[in-house]
Amino acid sequence: MIGARLETAKTLARAAGALIRGACDGSAGYELKRNSTDLVTATDVAAESAIVSGIRAAFPDDAIVAEEQGGDADRSIVWYVDPLDGTTNFAHGFPVFAVSIAVVVEQRTEAGVVYLPVWDWLYSAARGEGAFCNGAPIHVSQTESLERSLLGTGFPYNRREIADELLGRVARAFAHSQGIRRAGAASVDLCFVASGQLDGYWEQNLAPWDWAAGALIVEEAGGRISDFEGAPFCLGGRTLCASNGRIHDQLVSRITACVA
Repeated sequence: MIGARLETAKTLARAAGALIRGACDGSAGYELKRNSTDLVTATDVAAESAIVSGIRAAFPDDAIVAEEQGGDADRSIVWYVDPLDGTTNFAHGFPVFAVSIAVVVEQRTEAGVVYLPVWDWLYSAARGEGAFCNGAPIHVSQTESLERSLLGTGFPYNRREIADELLGRVARAFAHSQGIRRAGAASVDLCFVASGQLDGYWEQNLAPWDWAAGALIVEEAGGRISDFEGAPFCLGGRTLCASNGRIHDQLVSRITACVA
């Protein structure tokens, strides 16, 4: 059951990625959704339509929740689709964005695919079967200390309202690590943790389609996922911390120490 859905997700992610890659010269116009930092382009809509149509054709009894079209998670199997994670990057021609597709069964992610079309990197995982990039196994880093770690983070769409809180976490983590990167796409950050390019990552106030696939890929690569308190992460949670596992408690202690 999951194997067929994983292969479909891979095929649809590559097809959507080809569409995105053909339009990523930075000239795409965009519209605003909730605020001036929440963008949508015609490419988001076209890529999502292609993915949703493909899922419906292959698995008509499954539910779909997609970023632009919405949907209801009212069945046992639900697909979560972000057709273009990193829309702001895409709109500006900054080449860090991805297609993210997750298959969730009874509230637990069982398969995930994240495709970076510019580099043609396809990350994938099925629960219990390991994580892969373009078919090759990937693993989290072996870094043991936060002080030797390269971290990633992101800022949610309401970042202006909670700027002090966000920057407090960044300042504390920055002071106790080798550096922090902000790629601008949660699914990409998670895959970079899974492949050992980042040692840890945290973000808040995202939606399930932003991190459902990437979180599974991290876990299957040997990493750890939790909320900001170190408790098990749930799909509807509002905070996420991902790491290689070895630095997890150290990272959690730094980002929670900043909460007023």
